[in-house]
Amino acid sequence: MMWLDRESQFDPDSVGQPVFGIAARDLSHHDSGSHAHRMAQLLFARRGCMTITLDAKLCLLPPTRAVWIPAGLVHRAQMRSAVDYRSVYFHPTFAQDMPLQIEVFEVSDILQAALERIAVAPLDADWTMGVAGNLLAVCMDEIRRAPRVPTLLPLPSDPRLARLDTASLPPPLGQLACEVGAGEKTIGRIFRRETGMSYQEWRQQWRLLKAYELLVAGTSISCVSQELGFASDSAFISFFKRSAGVTPKKYARSFKPCANAAATQETGAF
Repeated sequence: MMWLDRESQFDPDSVGQPVFGIAARDLSHHDSGSHAHRMAQLLFARRGCMTITLDAKLCLLPPTRAVWIPAGLVHRAQMRSAVDYRSVYFHPTFAQDMPLQIEVFEVSDILQAALERIAVAPLDADWTMGVAGNLLAVCMDEIRRAPRVPTLLPLPSDPRLARLDTASLPPPLGQLACEVGAGEKTIGRIFRRETGMSYQEWRQQWRLLKAYELLVAGTSISCVSQELGFASDSAFISFFKRSAGVTPKKYARSFKPCANAAATQETGAF
């Protein structure tokens, strides 16, 4: 197995194995930069949030969720607060019936256990037979069956919106129109055509994803409310409950620190 830190330089295409896993603990303030690899990747956040940027989508990966990244897809992973993650790489021959686009999904207890064991196994493990082969089959089946989670935000590609900063709160429509020199109706048509949402709907979805990230990082409800431009804490709480189905407080409390993986690491056994 391989444990990564902020200084690790890792190229999955250089490993030379059809399936293998890696792990990272307490990785923060990390930016992978835009890159692609010939291996498909399954990335699972055990603790903390990470943001994955693609050409046409912004993806938030909260804890207890996983993202499937197809082979050859250019992406960038950013981790601001401490993140524990597991990553399993698959040669395309092992992923022929897997998703052809990026997808975020729920991780069942069975899938989490399988990912943990694959991630801490020796890099040269043979996943084509025996107990290891059975474990991989369970993992792949759980991925196919897992409920998908709507934490992808489509991004507009129109050149007039190239300066739109997705790292900070997008401005109200009127302000955006002034900044880009286009009418509000024009901007609305662009967003509807390229994202399937009105600008206001898109901005609200951005706020929701950012709220997930901030709450998981332990940011107070008042600070989240202020950072996301809500008029009051109660307005933010109402918005979050309506969108996420739970209050911000309940959502934040649902993420407890994951158990240390040291026990699994001791043997690396299947």
